[in-house]
Amino acid sequence: MSKHPLSAIAIALSAVTAVCTAAPAARPFRLTSPDIAEQRTLADAQVLEGFGCHGGNRSPALTWSAGPVGTKSYALTVYDPDAPTGSGWWHWVVVNLPADTVQLPAAAGGADGAMLPAGARQLSTDFGAPGYGGACPPPGDKPHRYVFTVYALDSVLELPANATPALAGFMIHAHTLASARITARYGR
Repeated sequence: MSKHPLSAIAIALSAVTAVCTAAPAARPFRLTSPDIAEQRTLADAQVLEGFGCHGGNRSPALTWSAGPVGTKSYALTVYDPDAPTGSGWWHWVVVNLPADTVQLPAAAGGADGAMLPAGARQLSTDFGAPGYGGACPPPGDKPHRYVFTVYALDSVLELPANATPALAGFMIHAHTLASARITARYGR
């Protein structure tokens, strides 16, 4: 061993650096879609058919990376924080997506939930019914933000049959291990 104390420190630091750089980095949790993109305008397919709006009312295809270790389920929300309600507007809430789920096809947000994996549950939105409700901001408003968020959760959520999106949001945030989002826009 070198008699110089700085040489011993340098050797120790290079060993620690080698071990740290060899350790795998945590994979980022990501949400992607062929139908929507960050800060881009939603297509007519994702716009509501009703309330004066004319669109396909079709949920976009969504894909996400596997959640972190300990993920027991996923939740998905679509929220408009710009709705003139004082509390935003919930356009879609899905809980208890199985832990092996990493994608939903386009139109999976039908009111009957038939295209969702077994065990998944859609809650009533602010439109008063379960399923995806497309964008439909008031005419003349600046374009609204539509935040599509997937959450990796540490449990399967136990919610009452009449759970509101706000209650689901509380439980989702209490059990989130990771989240990923795409914020799209729409105005008319």
